[in-house]
Amino acid sequence: MLTTAKNVGLVLSGGGFKGVAHIGAIQAINEAKIPVNFVSGTSAGAIVGSLYAKGYTPEEIKDFFKKTSLFNFNRFTRKKAGFLDSEKFYDDLKKMFPNNSFEALQRQLFITATNLVEGIKTVFNKGELIKPLLASAAFPGVFTPVLINENLYADGGILDNFPITPLQEHCDFIIGVDVSPITKPKISDFKHSYNVMQRAYYLRAMPNSQAKFTLCNIVIQPQELVNFGIFSNSNLDKIYELGYNEAKKQIELFQKK
Repeated sequence: MLTTAKNVGLVLSGGGFKGVAHIGAIQAINEAKIPVNFVSGTSAGAIVGSLYAKGYTPEEIKDFFKKTSLFNFNRFTRKKAGFLDSEKFYDDLKKMFPNNSFEALQRQLFITATNLVEGIKTVFNKGELIKPLLASAAFPGVFTPVLINENLYADGGILDNFPITPLQEHCDFIIGVDVSPITKPKISDFKHSYNVMQRAYYLRAMPNSQAKFTLCNIVIQPQELVNFGIFSNSNLDKIYELGYNEAKKQIELFQKK
């Protein structure tokens, strides 16, 4: 076993479909027999983290991502603030979380979302599960914000794309997985509006995330993910493999230390 720490935490960043790399990392963590009992995630990391906290296997989680189509005609909206209606993904998640409750999970989970009106980060860790998940993954301008208890929420990555803070008071060993490495783009890369949104997201998220890497015992950040888009699901097996290989590499390096 890699560590004898009593409380091991796993923090998972946002990153759209690149979040499938989180699943590969979890597979490597499982193989190393690291006993994770706390999970904190935002956006795609919240979705993967919640499924992991529920007890689903990496293969089952990857299958969920493959089967959940984003750009289905029935998910589009005309009268809300976004192209895709976040609420129309509710049933997909209800199948995976029939109890719709944080308390029904096998691991303690923290999900972050951004309160759009107050301009603050909110951490959810009890009560209803699915709406906070939808809110955490509501990428601004693409997915509609989600109303929870008279407050309007969107993507947790807006203010904190690497939500390690909820784990610090509980865990004595933390593994961080960041799937949003950044590179300098070419002018020709900005062909669509989502290219601009993606770049803006990264410029805001990455400095915020990197400052927190030193708080982790192990950091997993597959650099090759810069070659994949956050809204493309055409290379999920490759993305999974990148997460798995980088996690194995970093775990082995830690063991040698």
